[in-house]
Amino acid sequence: MSEKKDLVAEFSKGIDAEAVMREADAEFRFRRVAGKWAVIVSVIAIIWSVFQLYTSGFGVFDSIIQRSIHLMFVLVMAFLLYPARKGAPKERPSFIDLVLVLFSILVNLYLVIQWNEIAFCGGRLTEVEHLIGGAGILLVLEASRRVLGKELTITGLVFLLYAYFGNYVPGRFHTRGYTLERISEHMFWSTEGIFGIALGVSATYMFLFILFGAFLGGTGLSKLINDVSLAAAGHKPGGPAKVALLTTGFMGMINGSAVANAASTGAFTIPMMKNVRYRPTFAAGVEAAGSTGGQIMPPVMGAAAFIMAEFIGVPYSQIIIAAAIPAILYYASIWIMVHVEAVKTGLQGCRKINCLRSSMR
Repeated sequence: MSEKKDLVAEFSKGIDAEAVMREADAEFRFRRVAGKWAVIVSVIAIIWSVFQLYTSGFGVFDSIIQRSIHLMFVLVMAFLLYPARKGAPKERPSFIDLVLVLFSILVNLYLVIQWNEIAFCGGRLTEVEHLIGGAGILLVLEASRRVLGKELTITGLVFLLYAYFGNYVPGRFHTRGYTLERISEHMFWSTEGIFGIALGVSATYMFLFILFGAFLGGTGLSKLINDVSLAAAGHKPGGPAKVALLTTGFMGMINGSAVANAASTGAFTIPMMKNVRYRPTFAAGVEAAGSTGGQIMPPVMGAAAFIMAEFIGVPYSQIIIAAAIPAILYYASIWIMVHVEAVKTGLQGCRKINCLRSSMR
């Protein structure tokens, strides 16, 4: 009886999975918009999803048009949902955010409307179009700073400065240097820079898989995964750790994010492992290793898998088949280590009634 009370007390501590994700990953530090702004953001997200589903079913537009519309939605959502600084409003976008949203729409719509005319002119750009290209580059850098943090933004700025000041660099990295107009033309008005392969993959394959995973999560599939994992392995030797592996593997199939995987499943698997006397460090290690493996578990995997398919020119289905065997072997090896640890230290699984309570928590 005391064991049951201990388990209930462990789960009643109120682990906030969202707080863990916000602390560990900048991508989860978005606004929780309320009121009319929640409605506006929802409508934009629905329109974006409908656009992506429509083009996937009836054919995409020209590459740069498809990617430009996709980028417009990305920038709009980034500026609406991610604050510019810590002191910014938490439940609504600021005036600066709205200005950036307006610029994001105008810049990308100009490209969409004028692209055919620019192509007919042999790619010759006016001074205004060079300025629009520069504004588009700055908007992407600011959005990346908000969503991913300053590191990637600084890296992008360094390479842009290298393109401009390359003629001052000595040795083998010396270049002739490029003008601001040439940088703007290459980075924004072609499919070699911002509108390159990475954005092309995001605008076609990646968004659909992420949307599919969101649908599955919203329909309660994550709870089903937890319940099935508990029923299959929770009562076996070292059961809670095996539950963690099964859960992270299944969750990785639909979200492809190690951080989201660890935060959502670790909230109940780590306390469960500690309850059957696993060392806290070992429990955390099992959860981290299982969540990391979720990024190589088909069909969603991480973003690199989509880019890989585009770069090497093979169907994504072949990437899934190639990744399945290593992913299964990865989880099998961790499963064996968990079992060995459980047998060596005499750790048993939780009783079925406790497993049931754990899943209900």
